[in-house]
Amino acid sequence: MKTVLKWFALVVAVLAVPGIGAAVSALSAFDALYSPGPDRPLPAAAPPVHDPAKPTAVVVVGDRGAVVSDTLAPYEILAATGRFNVYTAAPKREPKPLTGGLDLVPDLSFDDLAARLGPKAPDLVVVPALPDVGEPSTEPVKNWLRAQAAHGAKLLSVCNGGGVLASTGLLDGRPATAHWLKLEAFAGDYPAVRWVRGQRFVDDGDVVTTAGILSGIDGTLHWVERLAGRDVAADAAKAVGWTRYGTTVPVHEPASMPDAAAIVNAAFRWDPDEIGVLLADGVGEIELASVFDTEGQSLSSRTLAVSADGAPIRSRHGLTFVPRASLAAADLDRLVVPGATRGVTPPPGGPAPEYVHDRPGFAYDTAVSALSRRTDVATARWTAKVLELPTDGVGFEGRAWPWLPTALPIALVLLGAAAVVVVRRIRAPRAARSPS
Repeated sequence: MKTVLKWFALVVAVLAVPGIGAAVSALSAFDALYSPGPDRPLPAAAPPVHDPAKPTAVVVVGDRGAVVSDTLAPYEILAATGRFNVYTAAPKREPKPLTGGLDLVPDLSFDDLAARLGPKAPDLVVVPALPDVGEPSTEPVKNWLRAQAAHGAKLLSVCNGGGVLASTGLLDGRPATAHWLKLEAFAGDYPAVRWVRGQRFVDDGDVVTTAGILSGIDGTLHWVERLAGRDVAADAAKAVGWTRYGTTVPVHEPASMPDAAAIVNAAFRWDPDEIGVLLADGVGEIELASVFDTEGQSLSSRTLAVSADGAPIRSRHGLTFVPRASLAAADLDRLVVPGATRGVTPPPGGPAPEYVHDRPGFAYDTAVSALSRRTDVATARWTAKVLELPTDGVGFEGRAWPWLPTALPIALVLLGAAAVVVVRRIRAPRAARSPS
C-alpha cells in the first residue's frame, strides 16, 4: 500500500506544474476576453438623429459587456439599410467591454432611450451573448427585455443571447436555438424552452433566435427582410460582404467540449502575443469585430485596442469606441490594422503594421485566413467553427498544428520525471546505508 501511495504522490508531483499552469492559463485566457479597461473620460453622447418615420432597432449590451460579433454585425447590417433608427443601449452609458477588450460606449442608457422614444417600445431589440448570463448582474437587462416585450417589441437573440432570453422566461414553451457549444447546457438550465438543433435561426413570430455567432447575420437579415423587404435585405448583405444570403448554411452539432486545438491554446500558450488593434475613424463595425473575435475565439493571443493618439474614434455608422492605450505607449508584439486604413507609421522600435483586410472577401474570411498563416491551420479551423463561419471563402495556410504549446506540457512532464529519477537515485544510497 505504501508503494502505491508513493508512486501516486510521484505522479501527482510530476503533473502538478503543467496542470496548475494549464488551469491558470485557461482561466486567464477566458477572463481576458471581457476584462474591463482603465478609467478614461467618458466621450460626449452623440447618438444619431431620431427619425420618427422609421422603425427603431436597439442592440442591447450588458454591464459586463457582450460578444463583439453578436453586437456589431447586427448593428452594421441594420444601419447599412438606412431604413431604421439604430442605437446601442445599456443600463448605464459607460464603456462596455466587447470580446477581446474593445470598449464600446453605448449610444444611450435605458433611461435615455425611454426619453427619446416615449411610451413606445423599440420595434426590434437585438440581444447578444453576455458573459454573465444567468447571474444576478444581468437583472437590469432582463427586466428591461421583459418590459420591451410586454410593449410589443420584436426580439432577435444572437448566439448565446438565446440563453439571456431564456433566463427572462420569454422563451418558455417556444422553439429556440443558441450556440452549439452551449445548447445542451441551456437545455438543462432552461427545460421549459423547446431547444432546436441543426438550424441557423428559428423564427417563432415575434422572436427570432440564432445559432452560433455569425448565424446572427442570417437572423438579422431575416428580420430586415420581414420588416423592410427582400430587396433591402439583399442590398444589406451585399454591403457587408455576406454572399450567403438566401442560401442554406449548415451549423455544427451540439458539443460539450471545445476542440483539442482550443484546449491546447487556452491551457499552454503561457506567453501569448500582445496584439494591438488600431482603431481609426470610419472603420467598419464588422471589420473591427472580425479582428477582435477571430483573435479572441482562437485563444492564441491577447488583443489591445489602441488609437493613434489614445483618443476615442467613431466607426463607419457612428459608434463610439475608446481605446485602452495610444499607439506610442503600447508595448506590442504585433500591430493589426482592420479595415481600409493604410499608411500607418509605427512608433520607433514598434512592430510593422499588418493590414488584415488587404485581400478581397468577407471580413471574417480574410481575418481567419490571416490567423491561419500566423498560428496554424488547426487553430484557424477551430476559430471558424466557433464563429459558425462557413469555410468556403477561407484560405487555410501555415503549420498544421500548434506544436509549440503542445510540446510545453510534454517537456514539463519529462523534466518532472527526470527530476524524480535523479532524486530517487540520490536517496537510494542513503537509504541503503541507514541502519535497519
